[in-house]
Amino acid sequence: MNDLKDMIANLIGVDRVTLSHFASGDLSALMLAKTEDGRHFVVKGGPAPAVEGAMLRLIAATGAPTPEVIAANDRVLIITKVEGRGGFSDAQADLGRSLAKLHAATGPQYGFDHDYAFGKVPIENNKTDSWVAFWRDRRLLNNIDDIPADLARRIERLCERLADHLPDTPPAALLHGDLWSGNVMASSGRITAFIDPASYYGHAEVDLAMLNLFGSLDQGFYDNYPALEPGYEARQAIYSLWPALVHLRLFGGGYRSMVEGFLADAGY
Repeated sequence: MNDLKDMIANLIGVDRVTLSHFASGDLSALMLAKTEDGRHFVVKGGPAPAVEGAMLRLIAATGAPTPEVIAANDRVLIITKVEGRGGFSDAQADLGRSLAKLHAATGPQYGFDHDYAFGKVPIENNKTDSWVAFWRDRRLLNNIDDIPADLARRIERLCERLADHLPDTPPAALLHGDLWSGNVMASSGRITAFIDPASYYGHAEVDLAMLNLFGSLDQGFYDNYPALEPGYEARQAIYSLWPALVHLRLFGGGYRSMVEGFLADAGY
């Protein structure tokens, strides 16, 4: 522990810090580092802290709210502590404005410079010029060997016709990548930070599907977010399959019905 404290203090640029438990999530735990002059920083471990730090810096560069990255290496990510609490129900208008800033940043291809992971589930981000190929190969078919065979066959049937359902060259927007309500911090009707990203470049509707997975976007959001292309509702089920498959692989059969529901909504 002393070695960890010394490393964190050195990265922040102080002589010493005190560490305390800050929060725990499904996949990681957070510590709070306090300096002698009274400043507080959030410290996060995980499999790739430096990659997450790079993602947060990309998000910040768009003007979307996110914690400031103080330092990151292969052991820890140190960020500023932001105000607010998880959830966006009282800040949907500002969520629309903030997400529009993020998605306005685009890249030349779909994917990212680094792979990532949700626990034991790898997130493959090899770049491609085809969005259909990316979603088919990097988000759906790569789960086939780790899910029940009957679900795998249904996903394969969907993937055979995926080009009938998804655009092949939408703008490659910078995505948060794991934008459920707990990763949106809000206070007094405004979004204070997007946290815990799993970013890559892809169709912007992917983030909206995640926001709708365990929450619900209202008209205040849509009034402040760019107009969506026709067929948006039909595509949501296909984009929601990815987080549903992740939950099935991480947490077990209790999420089977979610996967089945999205497959049925997509017509498979």
